[in-house]
Amino acid sequence: MRILIHEEKERMAKWIAYYVAAKINKAAGESDKPYVLGLPTGSSPILVYKELVTLHKEGKVSFKNVVTFNMDEYVGISEDHPQSYHYFMNENFFDFIDIPAENINILDGNADDLEVECAYYEAKIESFGGIDLFLGGIGPDGHIAFNEPGSSLTSKTRIKTLTHDTKVANSRFFNNDIKQVPSIALTVGVGTVMAAKEVLVIVNGYNKARALQQAVEEGVNHMWTISMLQLHPKGMICCDDESTMELKVGTVNYFKDIEGNQIANLPVVEQEVIVA
Repeated sequence: MRILIHEEKERMAKWIAYYVAAKINKAAGESDKPYVLGLPTGSSPILVYKELVTLHKEGKVSFKNVVTFNMDEYVGISEDHPQSYHYFMNENFFDFIDIPAENINILDGNADDLEVECAYYEAKIESFGGIDLFLGGIGPDGHIAFNEPGSSLTSKTRIKTLTHDTKVANSRFFNNDIKQVPSIALTVGVGTVMAAKEVLVIVNGYNKARALQQAVEEGVNHMWTISMLQLHPKGMICCDDESTMELKVGTVNYFKDIEGNQIANLPVVEQEVIVA
Protein backbone atom coordinates (compact mmCIF):
# COMPACT_ATOMS: atom_id res chain seq x y z
CA MET A 1 0.00 0.00 0.00
CA ARG A 2 1.35 3.41 -0.99
CA ILE A 3 0.88 6.42 1.30
CA LEU A 4 1.46 9.86 -0.21
CA ILE A 5 1.49 12.58 2.44
CA HIS A 6 0.96 16.16 1.25
CA GLU A 7 1.44 19.28 3.33
CA GLU A 8 -2.07 20.57 2.62
CA LYS A 9 -5.32 19.29 1.17
CA GLU A 10 -5.25 21.70 -1.78
CA ARG A 11 -1.93 20.35 -3.01
CA MET A 12 -3.18 16.83 -2.40
CA ALA A 13 -6.31 17.43 -4.48
CA LYS A 14 -4.29 18.82 -7.38
CA TRP A 15 -1.95 15.81 -7.32
CA ILE A 16 -4.89 13.38 -7.38
CA ALA A 17 -6.61 15.26 -10.22
CA TYR A 18 -3.45 15.19 -12.32
CA TYR A 19 -3.02 11.49 -11.54
CA VAL A 20 -6.58 10.69 -12.67
CA ALA A 21 -6.28 12.82 -15.81
CA ALA A 22 -2.98 11.19 -16.72
CA LYS A 23 -4.56 7.74 -16.35
CA ILE A 24 -7.49 8.72 -18.58
CA ASN A 25 -5.22 10.16 -21.25
CA LYS A 26 -2.87 7.17 -21.21
CA ALA A 27 -5.79 4.76 -21.59
CA ALA A 28 -7.21 6.81 -24.47
CA GLY A 29 -3.93 6.56 -26.32
CA GLU A 30 -3.78 2.78 -25.95
CA SER A 31 -7.33 1.53 -26.53
CA ASP A 32 -10.85 2.45 -27.63
CA LYS A 33 -12.18 0.80 -24.47
CA PRO A 34 -13.75 3.32 -22.08
CA TYR A 35 -11.78 4.15 -18.98
CA VAL A 36 -13.94 3.16 -15.99
CA LEU A 37 -13.84 5.35 -12.87
CA GLY A 38 -15.41 4.65 -9.50
CA LEU A 39 -16.35 7.91 -7.78
CA PRO A 40 -17.20 9.03 -4.23
CA THR A 41 -19.29 11.84 -2.78
CA GLY A 42 -18.91 13.75 0.48
CA SER A 43 -16.45 16.45 1.46
CA SER A 44 -13.27 14.51 0.61
CA PRO A 45 -13.45 14.63 -3.23
CA ILE A 46 -14.85 18.14 -3.75
CA LEU A 47 -11.46 19.78 -4.29
CA VAL A 48 -10.41 16.91 -6.57
CA TYR A 49 -13.50 17.41 -8.74
CA LYS A 50 -12.78 21.14 -8.89
CA GLU A 51 -9.24 20.47 -10.10
CA LEU A 52 -10.46 17.94 -12.69
CA VAL A 53 -12.95 20.49 -14.01
CA THR A 54 -10.10 23.00 -14.34
CA LEU A 55 -7.97 20.48 -16.24
CA HIS A 56 -10.90 19.79 -18.56
CA LYS A 57 -11.49 23.50 -19.23
CA GLU A 58 -7.78 23.89 -19.99
CA GLY A 59 -8.06 21.16 -22.63
CA LYS A 60 -5.83 18.74 -20.75
CA VAL A 61 -8.36 15.93 -20.35
CA SER A 62 -11.63 14.82 -21.92
CA PHE A 63 -14.23 12.56 -20.33
CA LYS A 64 -15.97 11.57 -23.57
CA ASN A 65 -14.64 8.04 -23.32
CA VAL A 66 -14.95 7.68 -19.54
CA VAL A 67 -17.61 5.61 -17.78
CA THR A 68 -18.31 6.32 -14.12
CA PHE A 69 -19.88 4.32 -11.29
CA ASN A 70 -20.66 6.12 -8.07
CA MET A 71 -20.24 4.45 -4.72
CA ASP A 72 -23.63 4.95 -3.12
CA GLU A 73 -26.98 6.68 -2.90
CA TYR A 74 -29.62 7.26 -0.25
CA VAL A 75 -32.89 5.34 -0.41
CA GLY A 76 -36.15 7.26 -0.52
CA ILE A 77 -35.14 10.77 -1.59
CA SER A 78 -35.58 12.10 -5.11
CA GLU A 79 -32.64 12.47 -7.49
CA ASP A 80 -33.13 16.24 -7.52
CA HIS A 81 -33.09 16.50 -3.72
CA PRO A 82 -30.19 18.79 -2.72
CA GLN A 83 -28.69 15.99 -0.58
CA SER A 84 -29.04 13.17 -3.09
CA TYR A 85 -25.78 11.96 -4.56
CA HIS A 86 -27.19 12.40 -8.07
CA TYR A 87 -27.57 16.09 -7.28
CA PHE A 88 -24.14 16.28 -5.63
CA MET A 89 -22.35 14.80 -8.62
CA ASN A 90 -24.08 17.10 -11.10
CA GLU A 91 -23.46 20.21 -9.00
CA ASN A 92 -19.80 19.42 -8.32
CA PHE A 93 -18.61 17.58 -11.40
CA PHE A 94 -20.76 16.18 -14.20
CA ASP A 95 -22.36 19.48 -15.25
CA PHE A 96 -18.91 20.95 -15.98
CA ILE A 97 -17.27 18.20 -18.05
CA ASP A 98 -17.96 16.53 -21.40
CA ILE A 99 -18.97 13.09 -20.13
CA PRO A 100 -21.97 11.63 -22.05
CA ALA A 101 -25.01 11.24 -19.83
CA GLU A 102 -25.32 7.58 -20.76
CA ASN A 103 -21.83 6.94 -19.33
CA ILE A 104 -22.85 8.05 -15.83
CA ASN A 105 -24.00 5.34 -13.44
CA ILE A 106 -25.43 6.06 -9.98
CA LEU A 107 -27.48 3.65 -7.90
CA ASP A 108 -31.24 4.29 -7.99
CA GLY A 109 -32.45 4.68 -4.41
CA ASN A 110 -36.05 4.77 -5.64
CA ALA A 111 -35.99 1.57 -7.69
CA ASP A 112 -39.04 -0.68 -7.39
CA ASP A 113 -36.84 -3.59 -6.30
CA LEU A 114 -33.70 -2.47 -4.49
CA GLU A 115 -32.11 -5.91 -4.47
CA VAL A 116 -32.52 -6.18 -8.23
CA GLU A 117 -31.02 -2.70 -8.61
CA CYS A 118 -27.95 -3.74 -6.63
CA ALA A 119 -27.46 -6.94 -8.63
CA TYR A 120 -27.87 -5.01 -11.89
CA TYR A 121 -25.25 -2.47 -10.78
CA GLU A 122 -22.68 -5.17 -10.07
CA ALA A 123 -23.43 -6.84 -13.40
CA LYS A 124 -23.06 -3.55 -15.27
CA ILE A 125 -19.65 -2.93 -13.69
CA GLU A 126 -18.57 -6.39 -14.81
CA SER A 127 -19.90 -5.74 -18.34
CA PHE A 128 -17.29 -2.98 -18.73
CA GLY A 129 -14.53 -5.28 -17.58
CA GLY A 130 -14.50 -3.91 -14.04
CA ILE A 131 -13.42 -0.55 -12.64
CA ASP A 132 -10.00 0.73 -13.67
CA LEU A 133 -9.56 3.24 -10.85
CA PHE A 134 -11.80 3.58 -7.81
CA LEU A 135 -11.54 6.87 -5.93
CA GLY A 136 -12.82 6.82 -2.38
CA GLY A 137 -13.02 8.77 0.82
CA ILE A 138 -13.39 7.49 4.38
CA GLY A 139 -15.47 8.41 7.38
CA PRO A 140 -14.05 9.08 10.84
CA ASP A 141 -14.90 5.48 11.74
CA GLY A 142 -12.92 4.17 8.78
CA HIS A 143 -15.84 3.23 6.56
CA ILE A 144 -15.54 3.39 2.78
CA ALA A 145 -18.73 4.11 0.81
CA PHE A 146 -21.47 3.07 3.26
CA ASN A 147 -19.54 -0.01 4.39
CA GLU A 148 -19.72 0.84 8.06
CA PRO A 149 -18.00 -0.95 10.96
CA GLY A 150 -18.87 -4.64 10.93
CA SER A 151 -19.46 -4.85 7.18
CA SER A 152 -18.27 -7.94 5.37
CA LEU A 153 -14.89 -7.41 3.74
CA THR A 154 -16.05 -9.40 0.71
CA SER A 155 -19.40 -7.61 0.36
CA LYS A 156 -20.85 -6.58 -2.98
CA THR A 157 -23.35 -3.86 -3.89
CA ARG A 158 -26.26 -4.10 -1.48
CA ILE A 159 -28.85 -2.40 0.72
CA LYS A 160 -27.33 -0.99 3.91
CA THR A 161 -28.97 0.31 7.08
CA LEU A 162 -27.06 3.34 8.31
CA THR A 163 -25.71 3.51 11.83
CA HIS A 164 -26.68 6.24 14.27
CA ASP A 165 -23.13 7.63 14.10
CA THR A 166 -23.31 7.97 10.33
CA LYS A 167 -26.68 9.66 10.52
CA VAL A 168 -25.35 12.09 13.12
CA ALA A 169 -22.31 12.84 10.94
CA ASN A 170 -24.48 13.41 7.86
CA SER A 171 -27.13 15.46 9.68
CA ARG A 172 -25.03 18.57 9.00
CA PHE A 173 -26.27 18.30 5.42
CA PHE A 174 -29.89 17.99 6.57
CA ASN A 175 -30.29 21.17 8.65
CA ASN A 176 -28.63 19.35 11.59
CA ASP A 177 -31.80 17.30 11.94
CA ILE A 178 -31.00 13.60 12.25
CA LYS A 179 -34.64 12.74 11.59
CA GLN A 180 -34.26 14.05 8.03
CA VAL A 181 -31.32 11.77 7.27
CA PRO A 182 -32.39 8.61 5.40
CA SER A 183 -31.92 5.43 7.40
CA ILE A 184 -31.15 3.23 4.39
CA ALA A 185 -28.77 3.54 1.47
CA LEU A 186 -27.53 1.50 -1.47
CA THR A 187 -23.78 1.04 -1.56
CA VAL A 188 -21.07 -0.80 -3.40
CA GLY A 189 -19.41 -3.36 -1.17
CA VAL A 190 -15.87 -3.60 0.12
CA GLY A 191 -15.42 -6.46 -2.33
CA THR A 192 -16.66 -4.25 -5.17
CA VAL A 193 -14.03 -1.64 -4.37
CA MET A 194 -11.30 -4.23 -3.92
CA ALA A 195 -12.07 -5.74 -7.34
CA ALA A 196 -10.97 -2.49 -9.04
CA LYS A 197 -7.60 -2.53 -10.78
CA GLU A 198 -6.49 0.46 -8.69
CA VAL A 199 -7.92 2.07 -5.55
CA LEU A 200 -7.01 5.60 -4.46
CA VAL A 201 -8.40 6.77 -1.12
CA ILE A 202 -8.55 10.46 -0.19
CA VAL A 203 -7.98 11.29 3.49
CA ASN A 204 -7.79 14.81 4.86
CA GLY A 205 -8.31 16.54 8.19
CA TYR A 206 -7.59 15.68 11.79
CA ASN A 207 -11.02 14.07 12.24
CA LYS A 208 -9.84 11.24 9.94
CA ALA A 209 -6.55 10.72 11.81
CA ARG A 210 -7.64 7.72 13.87
CA ALA A 211 -9.15 6.02 10.83
CA LEU A 212 -5.92 6.53 8.89
CA GLN A 213 -3.88 5.11 11.77
CA GLN A 214 -6.06 2.01 11.87
CA ALA A 215 -5.84 1.62 8.09
CA VAL A 216 -2.06 1.89 7.97
CA GLU A 217 -0.62 0.62 11.24
CA GLU A 218 -3.13 -1.97 12.45
CA GLY A 219 -4.29 -5.24 10.91
CA VAL A 220 -7.14 -5.89 8.50
CA ASN A 221 -10.33 -5.57 10.51
CA HIS A 222 -13.99 -5.51 9.51
CA MET A 223 -14.60 -2.84 12.16
CA TRP A 224 -12.38 -0.50 10.08
CA THR A 225 -13.34 -1.43 6.55
CA ILE A 226 -10.74 0.87 4.98
CA SER A 227 -8.09 -1.48 6.42
CA MET A 228 -8.92 -3.93 3.60
CA LEU A 229 -6.87 -1.66 1.34
CA GLN A 230 -3.77 -3.29 2.84
CA LEU A 231 -4.54 -6.37 0.72
CA HIS A 232 -4.99 -4.55 -2.60
CA PRO A 233 -2.05 -4.94 -5.02
CA LYS A 234 -2.44 -1.33 -6.19
CA GLY A 235 -3.91 0.44 -3.18
CA MET A 236 -2.94 4.05 -2.51
CA ILE A 237 -3.83 6.60 0.14
CA CYS A 238 -3.34 10.31 -0.54
CA CYS A 239 -3.53 12.30 2.68
CA ASP A 240 -2.60 15.64 4.19
CA ASP A 241 -0.39 16.32 7.20
CA GLU A 242 -3.35 16.90 9.53
CA SER A 243 -4.69 13.39 8.97
CA THR A 244 -1.37 11.79 9.97
CA MET A 245 -1.42 13.07 13.55
CA GLU A 246 -2.19 9.62 15.01
CA LEU A 247 0.51 7.82 13.00
CA LYS A 248 3.88 7.00 14.52
CA VAL A 249 6.61 9.50 13.64
CA GLY A 250 8.58 6.66 12.09
CA THR A 251 5.67 5.69 9.86
CA VAL A 252 5.23 9.24 8.60
CA ASN A 253 8.95 9.69 7.98
CA TYR A 254 9.17 6.38 6.15
CA PHE A 255 6.45 7.21 3.64
CA LYS A 256 7.60 10.80 3.19
CA ASP A 257 11.07 9.50 2.43
CA ILE A 258 10.13 6.86 -0.15
CA GLU A 259 7.39 8.92 -1.82
CA GLY A 260 9.11 12.30 -1.68
CA ASN A 261 9.77 12.60 -5.41
CA GLN A 262 6.21 11.62 -6.29
CA ILE A 263 4.77 14.26 -3.98
CA ALA A 264 7.11 16.98 -5.19
CA ASN A 265 6.07 16.56 -8.83
CA LEU A 266 2.60 16.49 -10.30
CA PRO A 267 1.84 13.49 -12.53
CA VAL A 268 2.33 14.31 -16.20
CA VAL A 269 -0.82 15.40 -18.03
CA GLU A 270 -0.63 15.76 -21.81
CA GLN A 271 -1.31 19.32 -22.98
CA GLU A 272 -3.45 18.20 -25.90
CA VAL A 273 -6.70 16.28 -25.57
CA ILE A 274 -6.19 12.70 -26.71
CA VAL A 275 -9.80 11.53 -26.54
CA ALA A 276 -11.67 12.26 -29.76
